[in-house]
Amino acid sequence: MPKRSMLEDDPLEDFDRREVTVDDVTKVVHVAGRGPAVIVMPEMPGISPHVARFARWVRDAGFAVYMPSLFGRDGAVAGAEEGKEVFRRACVSSEFRAFAAAAEATTATAAADRPSPVTGWLRSLARLAHEERGGPGVGAIGMCFTGNFALTMMLEPAMLAPVLAQPSLPLDDPAGLDITPAEITDVRRRLDRDDLTVLAYRFQGDRFCRAQRFAAYAEALGDRFVARTLPDSAAAQDVPPFFEQFVASPHSVVTAHLIDEADQPTMAARDEILAFFAQRLAV
Repeated sequence: MPKRSMLEDDPLEDFDRREVTVDDVTKVVHVAGRGPAVIVMPEMPGISPHVARFARWVRDAGFAVYMPSLFGRDGAVAGAEEGKEVFRRACVSSEFRAFAAAAEATTATAAADRPSPVTGWLRSLARLAHEERGGPGVGAIGMCFTGNFALTMMLEPAMLAPVLAQPSLPLDDPAGLDITPAEITDVRRRLDRDDLTVLAYRFQGDRFCRAQRFAAYAEALGDRFVARTLPDSAAAQDVPPFFEQFVASPHSVVTAHLIDEADQPTMAARDEILAFFAQRLAV
C-alpha cells in the first residue's frame, strides 16, 4: 500500500461510499476490498487518515472492509477545535451512552453497564455484510469511543472475530463495560460454545482506557478475553492536534499512536489483529 500523509485530509477515493439502510436507519458506509467482511469502526473524532490507513491494511490483508461513518467529517485530520466539537456532540447524542451516570437505570451498576444504542445498528450491519460477502462470518474492531462495541456485536451470530482497541466508554466509570450483565453472560456462553476469543489492546498509561476496565472484562470473560497492554514508550509522539491537546496520553494503538516502522510494538499489534481476522474468517 502506498504511503499517504497523515497530515492531510484523506479523500477516501479508493472506497465505495454507500448509503446503507438497516433497521430503518441510513448511514454512510465506506466499503473496499474482497473476501470475508470486517467492520472497522472509527475512533473519536471520526474516520481520520490514521483510521483509513488501518482500514486499508485490513483490505490489503484479504478482507472486505465496511467502515461506517458514525461521527465527524470523513477523511479529516483530527484538528483540535473541530474534534472537540465532534466529541461534544457525540457525548449528548442519543446513539451513544458516553457517561454511565446519564444512563436511564434504577441502580448505579445497571447505569454503568448499558450499551450504546448504535450497537444494534452495527449488529445489523454485520449481518448485512455477511450476507453480501459470505464466508464463515464477520470480524469487527472498535476503537476508543467505539472500542466496546465489537463485544456487544457478538450477540449477532455472524460475528466471529471481535477486537477491542482502547475501549473508552463509559467515560466516567473506569471499570464500566458498556454492556448489560445479561448480554455479557450471553456473550460468554457463546465464546465458550463456539471456542472464540476477544482481543483487546491498550497502552499502560491510557487515561481513557484504564487497567480497571480490562480487569472487569477479564473477570466477566475469563480466558476468552485476551488482553494486550503496551508500554507507553511504544506510542508515537507526533500526533494530530486533537490527540495532542485533548487526549494527552498514549491511547490509539493501531491508529494515531502507531509507529509505522518495522519491529515496533504497535506494528506487532496490527499484525496480530490481521492474523486474528485471518484465522477466524478463513474460507
